[in-house]
Amino acid sequence: MKDLKEKAIRGGLAKIGSQGANLALRVGSLMILARLLDPKDFGLVGMVTAFTGILNLFRDFGLSTAAVQRQNVTDKQISTLFWINVVVGLSLTLALAGTGPLIARFYHEPRLLWVCAALSSSFLFNAAGIQHSALLQRQMRFTVLAAIDLVSLLASIATGIGMALAGFGYWSLVGMTAIVPIVTTLCLWGATRWIPGAPRRNVGIRSLMRFGGTITLNGVVVYAAYNLEKVLLGRFWGAEAIGIYGRAYQLINIPTDNLNSSVGEVAFSALSRVQDDAMRLRAYFLKGYSLILGLTLPITILCTLFAREMILVVLGAKWAAAVPIFRYLSPTILTFAMINPFAWLLFATGRVGRSLKIALVIAPLVIAGYVIGLPYGPKGVAIGYSTAMALWIVPHIIWCTHGTVVSFQDVVRAVVRPLISGLTAAVLPLLMQLYYGEALPMLPMLIAGVTAFVAVYLVVLLYGMGQKRLYFDLIAGLRGRSAVEDQVLVSA
Repeated sequence: MKDLKEKAIRGGLAKIGSQGANLALRVGSLMILARLLDPKDFGLVGMVTAFTGILNLFRDFGLSTAAVQRQNVTDKQISTLFWINVVVGLSLTLALAGTGPLIARFYHEPRLLWVCAALSSSFLFNAAGIQHSALLQRQMRFTVLAAIDLVSLLASIATGIGMALAGFGYWSLVGMTAIVPIVTTLCLWGATRWIPGAPRRNVGIRSLMRFGGTITLNGVVVYAAYNLEKVLLGRFWGAEAIGIYGRAYQLINIPTDNLNSSVGEVAFSALSRVQDDAMRLRAYFLKGYSLILGLTLPITILCTLFAREMILVVLGAKWAAAVPIFRYLSPTILTFAMINPFAWLLFATGRVGRSLKIALVIAPLVIAGYVIGLPYGPKGVAIGYSTAMALWIVPHIIWCTHGTVVSFQDVVRAVVRPLISGLTAAVLPLLMQLYYGEALPMLPMLIAGVTAFVAVYLVVLLYGMGQKRLYFDLIAGLRGRSAVEDQVLVSA
């Protein structure tokens, strides 16, 4: 069990480190592409990715999650799951290529026909690497997974920027998207050196299919709730509106996507291994949850305080219309940080049915929020979206923790410390903005404000709020020893 803890800490820190590089690369590439391309270019591709995102949820059919969650899984089961994934991937490839004319007609944009055709092959390539990725997760080889993510991202960025410089316009974004699954799957095959056998009947995959199917349905409902607004904006407000909204949404989600990917993947694997040990399950979850909040809450505050500086520095002056949208969406960073980690707990303990019920409740709430704001354009949608998500936080936490080893009081204690630290740290950069905001250029102001905030936040969080023990324990785990034995951390 100690070895599991050390693997989880090492894997988590490796993923966080790689995601830090991932964040820098994504922001850097966005800065370059935002200056080489126009909002309409992003909007055109965004119209298609709103649909491909839904289909993308079916590429896995939840089978990788099912394979990781199970305590024991055989080679015959993994091989059979591989071929099921390939069949699903091929079906999705044909589905997107076949529905291209309908998507083009829906948006009144004929160029989308060929964009759909070009992106359709991604499903097949993705499907061929799903079980290989699951094997690496089961083996807790997160350093390898982190390296693969980084290599595929570098290939994607090089392709996108190269095509943009060559004058391919929106096709550079298509190429950037299409290259990722090809490189990723090739690297996964090389890293695992596992060759699937022939599919078999009666190898005990029915329960895995049921588990994966429930997760897939859950993902479809959640994705529809969180992405339908882009479809509606594209349909009623056009490519430029969705281009501006989409870049603000992308920029606001880069930090949370990276953190959820890095910590969540490791946390789910570790929690699945200790699902029958209530004490360690609670301790592991609260540590991961506290880490996510400790890293995400300051990002939320900084995005709210420096929305103008971030947009104009990262995207450029022609994206000024995205500033208010970016600011209105910033509360969703904290919302997702507070509610998304409960998926680790529910999935790892087999409570996928409850997760699906929660998704079926949250979907109409969120959709209602941005439908109310739709007549007012991208700004109205952003306000409606954030408001609906904020209203859902407390009911979500209560529902998720009911009957589990984690209590609502545990969650409140985990939230209070970084919240107080963040609000305290916000005072100094806020004063800097009030007194020097007009005098300093945007980039120096952004650097100075962020530096001041981070310095105060760390001092207050680690020493004022007593979180030094938690983070020092993570560092000790990286060195192969534990500064604090596994225990139920009420203060986590």
